[in-house]
Amino acid sequence: MAVRQHGHRGVALAAVTMAGVVATTGGCTQGAGAAADDRPGADPGAVRKAADVLLASGSAKARTSMEMAAGGTRVTIRGEGGYDFGRRRGRLTVTLPKDPAGASEHRPITELLSPGVLYMKNRGAGVPADKWVRVDSTALADGNLVTGGVTDPLAAAELLRTARDVRFVAEQDLAGTLVWHYRGVTEIGQAAKVASAGTRAALTAAAKGFAKDVVPFDAYLDEAGRLRKVRHRFSYVNAGKTVAVSSTTLLFGFGTPVTVTLPPGADIFAGKVK
Repeated sequence: MAVRQHGHRGVALAAVTMAGVVATTGGCTQGAGAAADDRPGADPGAVRKAADVLLASGSAKARTSMEMAAGGTRVTIRGEGGYDFGRRRGRLTVTLPKDPAGASEHRPITELLSPGVLYMKNRGAGVPADKWVRVDSTALADGNLVTGGVTDPLAAAELLRTARDVRFVAEQDLAGTLVWHYRGVTEIGQAAKVASAGTRAALTAAAKGFAKDVVPFDAYLDEAGRLRKVRHRFSYVNAGKTVAVSSTTLLFGFGTPVTVTLPPGADIFAGKVK
């Protein structure tokens, strides 16, 4: 994948090539049959506070998936690892889709997430095995919400700061944890204005790069108000066509130690990425 730093087309091409084949609470209504509930997790206003709760929670394990249509085929990019919310850093192993014959053509990519910067290892032809590729997230037209095949878990939560039209859907079980499911929309541009310092610049860039600023979401919070799962549906323009991307983040194992050490300058690849 050629990492391009500017332009809507660059974002689209980056995301597709990486695939390897190619809200306020005012006016909220409760879901059918839902009763009023004063528990923390069942408060629609808790959706807008999700990022602050995560920042105070320390760390968590994470799984991600990103689905998109590329060349008429729906592909899924998956990630697994952990995130240190206190230091705003994460480490994920990203698995690209298999080829049509079922064979895996791509080695997993290691991604280090940090404020404004994405580091990738095993990132394409021409990059030595011991080198990292460094990408300025704030220079990408999507703020790296989709380009890396993973939406930064903290950025995913920061987008909820301006959630609106929030509707309580249901109380349900999520992998053994009781959660409250909410549905609504948020606006990238508005979220960028109130995001924490480490995420603000990337979201500001993203606000200019998507076909639609309004992003529908489904969020699942536990009793402590912690975001356990969130799915965003983004839209960007590729070759004049609007492409839909569904990005899902699952958080669990809160308190699990997560160590993320950023690579020194000597380990950063300075050549062209193919």
